[in-house]
Amino acid sequence: MNMATFDLNGIPQIRLGPIKWLTSPMRASLENAVSRYRGCRWRIRDERDLSEFACHHCAIVADGSFAVFFKYNEAAEARRQFEVELDGLQTLANKAGVLIPQPIDIVPVEEGLLLVMEALEAVERGDHQWKQMGATLARIHCVKGTCHGYETNGYFGPLEQDNKPAQNWTTFFRERRLLPLVKTALDSGNLPSAVVSDVEDLTTRLSELCGPDPVPVLLHGDAQQNNFISTAAGAFVIDPAVYYGSAETDLALIDSFQPVPEAFFDGYREELPIDSGFSERRDLWRIPLYLAAVAHEGPMHLNRLIDALKTYL
Repeated sequence: MNMATFDLNGIPQIRLGPIKWLTSPMRASLENAVSRYRGCRWRIRDERDLSEFACHHCAIVADGSFAVFFKYNEAAEARRQFEVELDGLQTLANKAGVLIPQPIDIVPVEEGLLLVMEALEAVERGDHQWKQMGATLARIHCVKGTCHGYETNGYFGPLEQDNKPAQNWTTFFRERRLLPLVKTALDSGNLPSAVVSDVEDLTTRLSELCGPDPVPVLLHGDAQQNNFISTAAGAFVIDPAVYYGSAETDLALIDSFQPVPEAFFDGYREELPIDSGFSERRDLWRIPLYLAAVAHEGPMHLNRLIDALKTYL
C-alpha cells in the first residue's frame, strides 16, 4: 500500500548518512546474510534511509559495488507478510513474465525480520518508461483465472486481505473488499459513522454500478505508480497484493494519488483494450484504497474517500 511508500523514481537524491534505527546487531545480521548470498565478505559502506518515504523502516545499503534494499518488520505476522510478498512477486514473474527484484533472504533480527533484496538502479521517467509500465501491467492482466480471488489470503500493505474466491465480481468486491475495509477503517477510529452509512448504501447499488461481469485476470493488486520501478532494463514491479479480479481495479490505482501521463495508458492499450466505461467506474474501484488509507494513516484521506462516494450516491 503506497500512500506513503518510497518511490525510487521519485527521489532524485537521497541523503547519505548513518541509519539511526539500524542497530549494530541488525547491521551484523544484514552483512552476514549478504555475504552468504555473494559468497564473499560484504560490509556496509554507504547507506541511505528511505523510511521517510514509506510506511515502514526501509533503506538501501552498499559496499561500494553491490547494493541491497531491505525493509524491517516488527509485526507478529512479519514472516508471513514477507513470505506472501515474495510469493506474489514470484507469481507475477512466473505467470506474466514481468521483471521483479531478486530476493536475497528473510533475516531474523532483534524484535523483527528484515526482507532483503538486490537494489534496483532507477532511471528518470519519460514517455518511453511510462509506456513500459503500462505494457507491464497489461502483461499481468493477460493471465486469466477461473474465478475472482486467490488460493490464499494476503495483505494490502500491513492490512489483511481476504481473497476467498467468488464466481461473481460484484459479490467479491462487496464481500472481500468494501465491507471488510469499512469495518477496519471504523475500528481504527478514523472513519465517521456517516461515511460508514454511505459505504453501506453504496453496496446496495453495486449490481448497477460495477458494469458487465469481467473475466477474472491476474492483478498486481496494489498497482499504484510507486510500485513500479523504471530501470534501464525495463519496468520492475514491487509490493504486490496479488489475486484474480477486474483489470479495472489495477488501472484505477495507478493515478489514485498522483497523475500519470497518457503514455502509461498508451502502453497498456498496445497490449490490451480499456473498456469505454472504465472512466465512469474509476473512482468506485478506488474506494477500498481510500478506506485502507484512512484506516492505516488517518483522516487526512477522508476527503478523497468522500468525494469518490459522492460520485455514486
